[in-house]
This record gives sequence, C-alpha cells and structure tokens, in this order.
Amino acid sequence: MGRIDPEGFLKLVRGETRGPLATIGRLGLGLGAVGYGLGVAARNAAFDRGFKTIHRARVPVISVGNLTLGGTGKTPMVEWLARWYRERGVRVCLISRGYGRADAVNDEALVLEENLPDVPHLQDPDRARLAEVAVDELETELILLDDGFQHRRLARDLDVVLLDAIDPFGLGRLFPRGLLREPPRSLRRADAVVITRADLISADRLSAIRSAASRLNGAAPILEARHAPRDLVDGEGDASPLDGLAGRSVAAFCGIGNPEGFRRTLDSLGCRIVDLRPFPDHHPYSAADVADLARWAEAAGADLVLTTQKDSVKLRLSNLGPAPLRALRIGLEILGDSAPLEVRLASLLPEDPPIRE
Repeated sequence: MGRIDPEGFLKLVRGETRGPLATIGRLGLGLGAVGYGLGVAARNAAFDRGFKTIHRARVPVISVGNLTLGGTGKTPMVEWLARWYRERGVRVCLISRGYGRADAVNDEALVLEENLPDVPHLQDPDRARLAEVAVDELETELILLDDGFQHRRLARDLDVVLLDAIDPFGLGRLFPRGLLREPPRSLRRADAVVITRADLISADRLSAIRSAASRLNGAAPILEARHAPRDLVDGEGDASPLDGLAGRSVAAFCGIGNPEGFRRTLDSLGCRIVDLRPFPDHHPYSAADVADLARWAEAAGADLVLTTQKDSVKLRLSNLGPAPLRALRIGLEILGDSAPLEVRLASLLPEDPPIRE
C-alpha cells in the first residue's frame, strides 16, 4: 500500500477538493465514520457500565490526551507536568502505547528522553501492566499517561484534555470523515481542559472555544497555553538562541499531526518561509528522503532549514546539503492563572514528600 498523503486527505475532508470523485469520497468517509462512531460508543459504554475492567495503579495517574487525531501539544504538556512534579522531588514515570517505530522507542519518546533525562519512559500497548512495572521496578510515585484519554483500561486520578485552538473539534466530524477520535461530548470526562496554541488565534475565536468547552463540561477548569519557542537544536543536541531568525529565508519540513501549527509558530518568529513540506505524522525518514530534502532545500534557495524536535531526533543531522538544519525546540507555557490546574496537581503529591538535601 502507498503512503497516505496527509495534505490530500485534509483537503478532501475539509471540502477543499471539488468534483464528483471528491464528493463520492466524502460520502464513503461519512459511512465509515458512522461505523467508527458506533464502535467508539459501544466501547465507552462498556467501560461506563462496568462490562470492561478498569485497572487502578497503586500510585496516582495523570492522563494527558485529546479528542482529535493529530498534534495538540501532548508532548510539551507531558514535559511541563513532569517538570512540575520533579521540581517537588516526586519520582515520575511516563508510560505510553508506543507507535511510529517498530524497532525502537518512537519520536515523542526520543524528544522526552532528550528533554527529561531523569524521567523514565516505558512503552507498551498494555499500559496497565506498565503501571505495575513502574511501581515495582522503578519505585515510581506518580505516573503520567501520555495520549491516554481513550485508553480507559487504566484508571486515572486526573484527566487533562488538550484542545488545539487552530482546530479544537477536528472539523466537527468523527474519523475518517473528520479528525475526531470521539464525539465532543466525551469532554465531560475531563478534569481539566487546556486550550493549546491559544496565542495563534483571535480573542473572539478563543472566547468561542472556551464557551464551547464550558458547555460540554462546566465543572472542569479551562486554561490556555502557548507553545513557546525556546531555542534551536542541531543534530548533536547542542542549543543556540533564536536571535536572527526574523526576516531570514527558511525552508521548513515536519512529520507531525498539525503542520499548520508549526507554520504559525515560525511566522510568529518573523521567518520568511520560502516553502513548508509536510510529511505524515511519525514519518520514518529514509536515506532517500534525506537526499530528496537536500535537493528541495537547495532549490528553494533557503539559507536555513528548520524542522521540529520530533523530526530532528530521528534524523540527527546538522546540515541538509549546504544549508544548516536546526530543530525548533518548544516548551508549553500556561497563559494567565495556572492555579486551577496546580491545585489539582498538588492534591496528588505524596503525603510524605521526599526530603531534599
């Protein structure tokens, strides 16, 4: 089977691709979404009514997840939470399903390993089993469940759900007709809602998203966050400041769930983007891809090539042909008052916190 063209799929489901074949294609995707929705509803009902077993870990579990396919900023949120607890001396372990690489840990795990070297990360589809391993073998005091909103086998003490401000509700349709993994009403299971990339939209649009989230779940606090650019990283992991990006001719590429978010972040830095090339999420770059990207960057006339840290950790290159290659490293920054979330985080701190020397 050939690779799915992410741009082509998005244009189709958004209605940007016109013509009889596109119309038939959207009808077919709509029928697929009906079946998908029935499956999601049946699975959630099985957990809600106790037909499926929910396993509870012996330590608190915080899940970070979303309603949609594609990137909402889960990895930066997980990193922010891990740092919050590590600063308070709590032994944290990250657990996730693991996907995107058959032979090793995936790209998101590599990013977290680079940014959080003192936090272990376990990957396996059986996350209930991983929770036991984390406690028994790593003496973990708190578990962060990455991309865990739909993984209901493992009980959680706090469900943090992210909404991407650029497209918070996945075009308003279930996959494959849209990008929703489950209906928006599922947001009622959330204990806290974080609107990511809130700085990239208008105040009116942000207010509308907050209102929609509040209607779906009036009990959960709603926070706003941005993906704050931190620095540039080369293939060796060495960092350099962001100074000098404004006005510079940049070619960019990424294999992430939301390439538009990456484009807007680069725009906010004042880059002159001569071309942006998207790849499918979790794209495994081959030698042929690297050679092709080098030719593409040279043809674009860019004097710098930028990508995401998630892509860079798989490439480990500092140049593409004659052009330098750098990854834009970002960190999550809560905008406004973070107290409503931090109060909930503090309630899960160990009763006898470790003594710092």
